[in-house]
Amino acid sequence: MQNRTLSPIDKILASANNALRTLAAPAGAGTRPNPSANIEEGELDDRQRAHAAGLMRVNHAGEIAAQALYQGHAAVARDETVEAQMKHAANEEFDHLAWCEQRITELGSRPSRLSPVWYTGAYAIGAASGVIGDKWSLGFIAETENQVCAHLESHLAGLPEDDAKSRAIVRQMHAEEAEHGKNAVDAGAAVLPGAVKRLMRTTAKVMTKTAYWF
Repeated sequence: MQNRTLSPIDKILASANNALRTLAAPAGAGTRPNPSANIEEGELDDRQRAHAAGLMRVNHAGEIAAQALYQGHAAVARDETVEAQMKHAANEEFDHLAWCEQRITELGSRPSRLSPVWYTGAYAIGAASGVIGDKWSLGFIAETENQVCAHLESHLAGLPEDDAKSRAIVRQMHAEEAEHGKNAVDAGAAVLPGAVKRLMRTTAKVMTKTAYWF
């Protein structure tokens, strides 16, 4: 059976469905086992628990943005191979979203209240960079994943030592984000100008500092 070629309207509807799935309902269990499922809960005091929840809320917000970013790129991709790569990455990112949400709940907290803002902004950025061309879209992905990996490394350093469950999730995310970045480079990603990279870092800092509390 031949694969159906999606029209622009089909892609818009698919993007809308993904937005609803990401924002309007709990992420659920994910398609793969949670890396922390068989790890015992550590003994965390209230301050450590709140800090871990804040960091995982930041990670959850990042995964909200990642869903939007990949879907925005996929919606305007010219090359079907690039589109398929974006969608595959988005599926793995949805598992990250589910794992982070589960951990936030276990820590007695809740996701960022600004999730719709993160999704809308990231989708617009993804689509805008994709319109310029696939190599720039891939370049944006590669740089985003590079910055995300650095961000996750800082979280591994900042999480309470006894919070093995959160650490297991973050380590798995780090490995897969690095793979997504490598795949983008291998697919022909362009190197972004330094000014764009700096702007991306500044935007990420605003999101992470805000999502930690809200």
